[in-house]
Amino acid sequence: MPAATPIRDTAGQDRSLALPPRRVPKHWLAWVVGALLIASMAWVVSSWMGGARSFDAARLRIATVTRGDLVRDLTAEGRVIAANSPTLYAIAAGTVSLAVVAGDAVKKDQVLAVIDSPELRSKLVQEQSTLSSVEAEASRAELDAQIARANAQRSLDQAVIDHTAAVREWERYQTAFERGAVSKNDLNRAEDGVKKAEIGLATARKDFALQSSGADLDARNKHLQAQRQQAVVDEAQRQVDALNLRAPFDGQVGQIQVPQGTSVSAHGPVLSVVDLSQFEVEIKVPESFARDLAIAMPAQVSVTNAMHTGTIAAIAPEVVNGEVTARVRFDPDQQPPGLRQNQRLSVRVEMDTRNNVLMVERGPFIEQHGGAWAWVVTDGVASRRPVRLGVASLGAVEVVSGLREGDRIVVSGTDLFGKAEHVRISGLP
Repeated sequence: MPAATPIRDTAGQDRSLALPPRRVPKHWLAWVVGALLIASMAWVVSSWMGGARSFDAARLRIATVTRGDLVRDLTAEGRVIAANSPTLYAIAAGTVSLAVVAGDAVKKDQVLAVIDSPELRSKLVQEQSTLSSVEAEASRAELDAQIARANAQRSLDQAVIDHTAAVREWERYQTAFERGAVSKNDLNRAEDGVKKAEIGLATARKDFALQSSGADLDARNKHLQAQRQQAVVDEAQRQVDALNLRAPFDGQVGQIQVPQGTSVSAHGPVLSVVDLSQFEVEIKVPESFARDLAIAMPAQVSVTNAMHTGTIAAIAPEVVNGEVTARVRFDPDQQPPGLRQNQRLSVRVEMDTRNNVLMVERGPFIEQHGGAWAWVVTDGVASRRPVRLGVASLGAVEVVSGLREGDRIVVSGTDLFGKAEHVRISGLP
């Protein structure tokens, strides 16, 4: 049997092959790009979703919170008024005779008008006649007092003489009795005469005092009546003198209320006089500043591009149409020349200064939200934040809490936001 032929395996045919590099499928690359796009869109969407609504920055006013000195002041338009402009009134009814016309320059005590009042002039004559009669009665009372004192003095002198005579009589009887020339009864009668004279002298002295006091009292009463009547005459004379209306100071005639030669009623206005040497500026202050306004606060009045200093001289006690009336008086030597009644001027009143405080531009957001909220702008999104504001001036308001230096807030246009917590603002620089 032939030998068996060996069978070859495939070992000689086998070859080691290196593994090719692993390739990432193309669809995985698409997934990565898609994820990045989704992330970008999510960021954009989240940014837009941060503000439920969007507003153009051109419709808003944005201010930055700063630190500095806050000067509380107010500026108001005022009108020039005369500090002293009295109206002269008729003291009694009568016919007016004018000596001046409106606009005339007058001097102190110059007669401006005369009122003819026969009633007052007649009353003066009557009172003067009564005064003469009372003065005559006072003179008569003084004469009667002198007569009464003289009579009382005579009685006193007679009592003194009688007392002296009685004493001498008693002394003579006393000597005679000691020598036995007279009896005891005669001496006793002489002694009784002395006592009687003493009683008469005491009575005379008392009567003299009473007569003098009574006479003086009557005379004094008459003199007081004369003085009272003199006061009545003086008042009547003053009223008659007041019929001549005189200028109370150097100035200018203002308005004339009564035409020449016409009748005026008692206490009716006749004319006014304006003191041209002293003017004040009347201003209208908003009610919100009225509680902070005080007398003697410094003020500056602008006249033809020049500033003149003054102070608040008066403040009205009531609010009219949301405003309070105040008067600014010029400081000495600060009143500008050439001022005219009702001339319009600008006035700045400095209330106080707060140093190194946080502040922001004043805007409508204070009144719209009561100063409790502010929209802070960050990365194009305005977010509502609670704040607390302090005092305010015309241009700025103090920030007490809720904001930091450098924050940007919307000061005007927040009424567009409604109740939104976040809004998007486009077009920011």
